[in-house]
Amino acid sequence: MVKQVGHVGLLVESLDETAKLYQELFGATLDEVKTVAEQGVRVGMLGFGSGAKLELLEPLPDSRMAAALEKRGEGVQHVSFDVDDIEAEIASLVEKGVELIDKKPRRGVEGMVAFIHPKSVKGVLVELCQRD
Repeated sequence: MVKQVGHVGLLVESLDETAKLYQELFGATLDEVKTVAEQGVRVGMLGFGSGAKLELLEPLPDSRMAAALEKRGEGVQHVSFDVDDIEAEIASLVEKGVELIDKKPRRGVEGMVAFIHPKSVKGVLVELCQRD
């Protein structure tokens, strides 16, 4: 079962410039920036006073994410829901006929993740995340 919205992911041209903008405008704080080569991105998590989070995704050159940025431009890339048991969630979704991108969890920045195909959820890329 979904516990809460974990974060909203933004695909951006420059993680550093976007982080600075959100820090100046909204008082956001930037957690450690990491490179996730397997996913073709630099990732930084912006935190806000209420506990809300935005995940900034800056594509690495020649990655699938770089192609997505080129095609669609900057903006919302996904919505992430925190779950207690990602494998049980995947099994439940498969049973309901939901089309998944990941039928098995994989390592993400904050824990194990799996993505639901946007076709199954009204055009939104949804990430399930079981945090470490």
